[in-house]
Amino acid sequence: MSADALAFFLAWISAPLRVASVTPSSQALADLITSEISGATGPVLELGPGTGVFTRALIRRQVVESDLTLVELGGDFARLLRLRFPDARVLEIDAAAIGQSPLFDAAMAGAAISGLPLLSMPPPKVTAILAGSFRWLRPEAAFYQFTYGPRCPVAPSVLEQLNLKAERVGRTLRNVPPAAVYRITRQAG
Repeated sequence: MSADALAFFLAWISAPLRVASVTPSSQALADLITSEISGATGPVLELGPGTGVFTRALIRRQVVESDLTLVELGGDFARLLRLRFPDARVLEIDAAAIGQSPLFDAAMAGAAISGLPLLSMPPPKVTAILAGSFRWLRPEAAFYQFTYGPRCPVAPSVLEQLNLKAERVGRTLRNVPPAAVYRITRQAG
């Protein structure tokens, strides 16, 4: 078992509803969730980065490490992220509190990536996470979320309340378990 897999398994044992997976996301899922992001996207907000699988994929896509703001509640994961990505900004806070946290000084984020287990969270918490994220996203920016479920992990009522829409970007079977990625954006008008 790799060090990352062991770290994920131990985190899952201690908080299964917060971590929601016994293994880190696969390279295939990381490639899919970051497929629409590049260095031109500008600052990127990442929620629940865990061991940094998506973070590494963002850097491979030419996102500058110093343009990354990583929001990780787990102390062990946050320490690991600070070691692996010393130029990124790592915030050890609950993602539901990002609407009240000073994330960016001037430039708004061009995208948000979420590794959070939204399906295991109550709708008010999901609403707080999305509302807080979109507070820091440029008008045309997207929020990318993966799920192991058969449909978007954000309830239609939450999307409607926040005037958002969700579209499936794709699916990968090369992940344990297989996963789909959704792009969530603001409704036009």
